[in-house]
Formats: sequence, C-alpha cells, structure tokens
Amino acid sequence: MTVLPYIFVLFGAILWGTTGTAQTFLPDSAHPFIISAGRSASGGLFLLIIMVFLKKIKFRSWPWKHTLYAALCISLFQLLFFSSVRLTGVAIASVVAIGSAPVFSGLIEWVFLKMRPTKVWGISTGLAIIGCMFLFITKGEVSINPLGILYSLVAGIIFALYTMTSKYLLQKEEAISIVAMTFSLSALLLTPFYFIFDVSWLKDVGNIGIIFYLGLATTSVAYVLYGWGLRKIPASSALTLSLAEPTTAALLGVIVVGEILSATSWVGIGLLLGSIAILTFGSKSASRPTVKEGEVSV
Repeated sequence: MTVLPYIFVLFGAILWGTTGTAQTFLPDSAHPFIISAGRSASGGLFLLIIMVFLKKIKFRSWPWKHTLYAALCISLFQLLFFSSVRLTGVAIASVVAIGSAPVFSGLIEWVFLKMRPTKVWGISTGLAIIGCMFLFITKGEVSINPLGILYSLVAGIIFALYTMTSKYLLQKEEAISIVAMTFSLSALLLTPFYFIFDVSWLKDVGNIGIIFYLGLATTSVAYVLYGWGLRKIPASSALTLSLAEPTTAALLGVIVVGEILSATSWVGIGLLLGSIAILTFGSKSASRPTVKEGEVSV
C-alpha cells in the first residue's frame, strides 16, 4: 500500500487547521453562518466553473442523492464548527470536533459495514484519543464552554458521516468534481443566512480576502487532497489522519492568536503527531478490506 494517499489526507488536514485561526481575524460582527456560506460559495463555485468549462461534470447522470447528503453534512459541520470556535476557542473546538470523528467513523464501519478495525488503526486512534484528552486538560487561558463542546461533538459525528458519504461518491466521480458539486450545493443551502444576519463587514476588502482564503485554500485545495487520499484508504483511517487539523490549529492558536496551552497540552500535541505517524507508515504493511461499490449508503 503506497503512502501517498495518506500524505494527501495529511496535507489537506493541515490546511483545515488554518481555518479557525483565519476566522479570528474577521470582526466580531462576522456571524459563523455567513462565514460558512461565504466559504462554501468561494470554494465550491470556483471549482464548479472550472469543471463545467472542462466538461468534467455530467449533470444528468450525477449521483445527486448522495451529493445532497454530503452537502447537508458539510453545511451543518461548518455551522457547528465555526460556532464552537467562537464559544470555546480554536484549539479546543478543533480537538473535540476532529478528534471525535475517527472514533465515530470506526464504530459506524464496524457496526454497520462489518469492517473490523485494524490493529494499526486501533493503536493510532487510541493514542489520538489520549492526546486529545491531554489537550483538553489545560490550565492555560483557553476557555472551555460546555455548549461549544457540544457543538464540536455533534460536528464530529456529522464530519464522520460526510467522510463516509464522500467515500461512496469517490467510487462514482472524480474528487475535484465531487468537491465542486458538494460545496456549490452547500453554498445554495446556506444562501438564506445572507438575508438573516449582518453582512456589512463583507464590504471590507481584507475580510473578503479571508473568506476567499477559507474558500480556495481550506475548501477547494484541502478537500480535493482529502478526496484523493480517501479514494484509496478507509474512512476511519482518513479521519484519524485528519487529527493533523487540531494539531495545526492548536499550534497556530498559540503562535498567531495568542492562546496559552499548558505543558499537558503540549504532551497531547506530541501524542497526536505520534498517532498520525503510526497510521501513515504502519498502514503500509497492514491490509484491510475495501468497501465495495454501492456498499456505503448514508
């Protein structure tokens, strides 16, 4: 098994890790729902225009049902995640949301798809959970808001469902086309929020630049990389690798935003990095049954 798909997922997750930090540069009046809508629109529509121009999308035969599922999942995930960042900070929101996703995915694969987790996945995920606990138990200045934690946990479940739905779609279409269609539909679903919340802050060029960064870098590029990797590896493994996101977010939260993490939190970051290394390189010698076409239905 080549290591390249794991590297793709890893780099995609690192780009995701910059999302929460980028959001902190937006004004307080920037509602998380508008940020989500703008991110989906700038990321999805940009790719959609390119894919339509290249005639890579066949609308008549497109798997609309599962694409709508994926769009609903990613829309809800963004709404919950950005809301959680506002309530409990970049580091904790990222750790809880993405840290819980591989556990939920592994359980879903095991219970519903009868895919028993490998030892490598079990060890790496176990280390990741311990790492998340160390990151969570902080005596620094990171606030822990119960509602924010709840948002993050639900976001973790939804992201696991998004990943499994994408896994099915990747058996049908190319990763770039899937990201284009999924986020364009997400942008459409989130459009009503433009008429509900304040959008005056979008008049600032700097704020628009941040939205475009969120759309192009953390959506277009990141999710395409994630899709390329996800095509070749199990969903639960991809989600464990995505723990590079909270690791990146935690580091950026300290370096850029000024959040303070305790010594135990740094131990947690080390454990997360170790879990990623074990899964990436340990999976080269491990084998696991792949999902047959049509087997996943979310």
